[in-house]
Amino acid sequence: MSSAADSNPRIYVACLAAYNNGYLHGAWIDADQDADQIRDEIAAMLSRSPVEDAEEYAIHDYEGFEGVRISEYAGIDTVARMGAFIAEHGALGAGLLEQFGHDIDQAETALQDCYHGQFTSLADYMEELTRDSITIPEALRYYVDWKAMARDAEMSGDVFTIEIRHDEVHVFSSR
Repeated sequence: MSSAADSNPRIYVACLAAYNNGYLHGAWIDADQDADQIRDEIAAMLSRSPVEDAEEYAIHDYEGFEGVRISEYAGIDTVARMGAFIAEHGALGAGLLEQFGHDIDQAETALQDCYHGQFTSLADYMEELTRDSITIPEALRYYVDWKAMARDAEMSGDVFTIEIRHDEVHVFSSR
C-alpha cells in the first residue's frame, strides 16, 4: 500500500444526461479539496455537456482512496472529508475508515485520542508498554510471552490494530 504522500484521491464524475444519450462526458476531480470546490468543478463539467441543461451526475470511478469504496451517489461532503483524510494519512487513514464503517468522525477521534504508534507487531507494542510500566526481574524476562499478551489484549477488545504491511502495525486503544 502507498504512504500518505502517494495518496491522491480523485473521483470521475459523469454527466448522466450525456450518459443516457450515449455520450461519455465527465471529469476527473481531486477529492481532497473543499466540497464547494468539488461542486464547482462538477457544475463546470455539466455546463460543458453535449446535452443541454444537464443537471444530474454520478461518480463512475475513483482512485487513490487506498481501497475505501466510494458509492456512485456518495455525498460530496463525505467524499471531500474522506479524500482529505486519506490524502493526509494514506493507508492508515483508509484502514481507520474501514475499521469504523466509513465514519470519519470516529476515525479522526481514534487517530487523535487512541493512537499508540507504529510497531513491527502488536507483541512488540506489548513488550514496550510492559517494560515502560514495570521492571521485569532479569530471571523472569525470558519467560514472558509477548505474543500471548498481544493476543489477549486484542481478544479482550482493549486494543485494535491497523496492519499496513507485514511489519507495519499501528496500535490503538479501544476505550
